[in-house]
Amino acid sequence: MPAPDLSRSHLSAAPTALPWRDSPLRFGRISRLLHWAMALLLAWQFVGMALKLAFDLSPRDSWLVGTHNHVGVVLWLLAVLRALWALAQWPQRPAYGRGFIAQCARAGHGLLYLLMLLVPTLALLRLYASGRAFALFGQWPIFGVSTPNQALVQAINAPRDSLGASWHGLLGWLLLAVIAGHIAMVLVHHFIWRDDTARRMLGRRSPRN
Repeated sequence: MPAPDLSRSHLSAAPTALPWRDSPLRFGRISRLLHWAMALLLAWQFVGMALKLAFDLSPRDSWLVGTHNHVGVVLWLLAVLRALWALAQWPQRPAYGRGFIAQCARAGHGLLYLLMLLVPTLALLRLYASGRAFALFGQWPIFGVSTPNQALVQAINAPRDSLGASWHGLLGWLLLAVIAGHIAMVLVHHFIWRDDTARRMLGRRSPRN
């Protein structure tokens, strides 16, 4: 029976565990966890709001709609953590590359991060300004009863009369449009250009590597 090949070339071909931190080739476990956790929760939020608009549901009518504020707080916390982690990992993250497409990707990701932070922040400010107490999932108090700040509530709700939604709602649908564009470009990269963009977040190495 031939002896097993323990040469360096043989060992280097073996699969390696996905690291916690990012690298120039792919995103690490923490980045992937934050990415997919937010993706699932954002899907929950948008499905709930679509059902609310389609069937005129209230939080009392649907548990999915009733969790909107609570899931929004969790999304805000995850967005802050994700932004801080992205800044910490920036020097070793996969590069955007050069050219017009790369610059568009950079701008798109910047807008995505901005909206992921801004949309729930506006909702939290409006909720706080309403003067009502709020406890996350009814268990963990975020803020108590306070004097309502009608000026702040009106400022956030200002576009409702002319555009039919508050700044929180309008920017939320803009966020959905940016996410749709993001998904579309990932599919283009993977199925048309056939590069490693999708594999960077999936954690899988290209067969070429």
